[in-house]
Amino acid sequence: MRNPERLDVFYEELKRLHKEYLPDWRFGQFIFNLMAETGDPFFYEEDAMLEVIKKYIADTTGKEVK
Repeated sequence: MRNPERLDVFYEELKRLHKEYLPDWRFGQFIFNLMAETGDPFFYEEDAMLEVIKKYIADTTGKEVK
């Protein structure tokens, strides 16, 4: 069984990324645009999904994502 604590880490990082890099985007706008660009997120583990999100943000904003 996966450690449920991984979800806290994932959601905190997702929140940080959203607030820091795309604060004017609504959540639905962020997720819809992300999925339109990257495809179905069903099979990604949380750590891999964060890497996909960071790459998407970097490509979209032209900023280095930390």
